[in-house]
Amino acid sequence: MLHTIIQIFVQYQEGLMSGLAVSLKLIAIVWISGLFIGTFIGWYAHRKLLAGYCLKLGWLLVSSVPVLVILFWLHFPLQKIIGIVVDPFITAASALSVINIIFVSIIIKNALDDFPEQYAIAGRVTGLSEKEIFFSIKFPLIIRSVIPQLLFLQVAMLQATIFASLISVEEIFRVAQRINSLIYKPVEIYTVLAMLFLAVCLPLNYLAYWLKNKYTRNLSEK
Repeated sequence: MLHTIIQIFVQYQEGLMSGLAVSLKLIAIVWISGLFIGTFIGWYAHRKLLAGYCLKLGWLLVSSVPVLVILFWLHFPLQKIIGIVVDPFITAASALSVINIIFVSIIIKNALDDFPEQYAIAGRVTGLSEKEIFFSIKFPLIIRSVIPQLLFLQVAMLQATIFASLISVEEIFRVAQRINSLIYKPVEIYTVLAMLFLAVCLPLNYLAYWLKNKYTRNLSEK
């Protein structure tokens, strides 16, 4: 079996690497948009009550519908209803980015909501401005607490890119399906796929676990 796995990887290396490149390009868009836009929205939702309620509603809706269903609906029924045709890659990147933005926003908002006020009070006592308190006290402590959660979320989003195959995005899972349709060796082919995902996800998961153990603590502890 090991020999067959190696043989499949060598024989179809070009296709697998091409599919992996599409997956990485897709997830790069999802990660960048999610982390930057999601952080801003989370901060804004923390400051504005109405925005906070809207974010919670969006989170409830998105977390209640499977990613597969969202992608399928956006690509087929919605485009037919409004009479447009959008490239599947753009559809997948947009849908996954929105999902990531919402989940990142919730993490950031919750971290800001739960931040102990005594830290800010101590900063004011020492004469720091609100801006200095945010960048010197709040931001470093909150980043330490949310980085592990954000990393675990980004790994989950990477794994979710396989659903883009449903709408014909030529990412790595769709490539694996094509190879399987040619030689029908599902165990060996999906083992190769699992190994490729391990190569990308395992270091990220380990980093998140290490950061969680090193930096995460209850900020309300005295």
